[in-house]
Amino acid sequence: MTTTTAPAPAVTAPAATKPRPKKNYWLSAVAIVVSFVLFIVPFLFMVINALKNRPEAADLSFAWPSQLQFVQNFQEVLAARDYMLIIAFINSAILTVASVAILVVLSAMVAYILQRRKSRWNVFINFLVLAGLIIPPAVVPTIWVLQALGMFRTMPGLILVEVAFGISFSILLFRAFISSIPRDIDEAATIDGASPTRLFFKVIFPLLRSVVIIFIVMKSVNIFNDFQTPLYFLPGDPTVQLTVYNFTSQFATAYNLLFMNILLITIPPLLMFLFFNRQIVSGMTSGAIKG
Repeated sequence: MTTTTAPAPAVTAPAATKPRPKKNYWLSAVAIVVSFVLFIVPFLFMVINALKNRPEAADLSFAWPSQLQFVQNFQEVLAARDYMLIIAFINSAILTVASVAILVVLSAMVAYILQRRKSRWNVFINFLVLAGLIIPPAVVPTIWVLQALGMFRTMPGLILVEVAFGISFSILLFRAFISSIPRDIDEAATIDGASPTRLFFKVIFPLLRSVVIIFIVMKSVNIFNDFQTPLYFLPGDPTVQLTVYNFTSQFATAYNLLFMNILLITIPPLLMFLFFNRQIVSGMTSGAIKG
């Protein structure tokens, strides 16, 4: 009678762990230094000179002011030219809110149609969208069109110009995000009896929340800081960027008031970035994961 012994279990070698990538501290340090030089140093220079009186600010140096004149400079900037800065803030707020709202809704709807419904016009429409990115805007013909419509030097005319100048990029941005949404969601909503309008606003548009937040912040800062477009298409009515002319002239410049004015019109975009920083990062991360 023979006994058989079971073979010993094979001993498997532990899986080799991948080495963790080494952190490049030098690259991080260089990035911090470059960011400090490009962003923090100019901001500190602007703040310091906004606290000086006019003779000290004319030196354009980093020297600390002998006497702080923040309140006095602030009052002079607000009261300049019959409180033009306050009027400019109101005009820029109306322009920014209206333009961004129209761009978000209109661009998302156009991008959804181009992405979901294929037709023989898609090639031509895509060509027009790309042409809007490649061809620079023509100022004089645009002024002629606005004059013919009776909208030159009006806020609605300027809003339409901002929408026209930014719609091409907006459509491409929303179309890229809509392409990552499965079509099964559209089919399920259609089977449940949702109309095309309700399908877009109740199903598709809420899924674009991340890209909408990114777009609103970026485009709001872009339009709020726009200098060239209001200068051409809304002459006579100030926006915040045009108020820098209040304190500059051919022969003299009040640098303390100029820097105080720049500081005041920098605060709203800065606060927007600080409040929506987490949403911007999460939106970019979700877009990268979907891609």
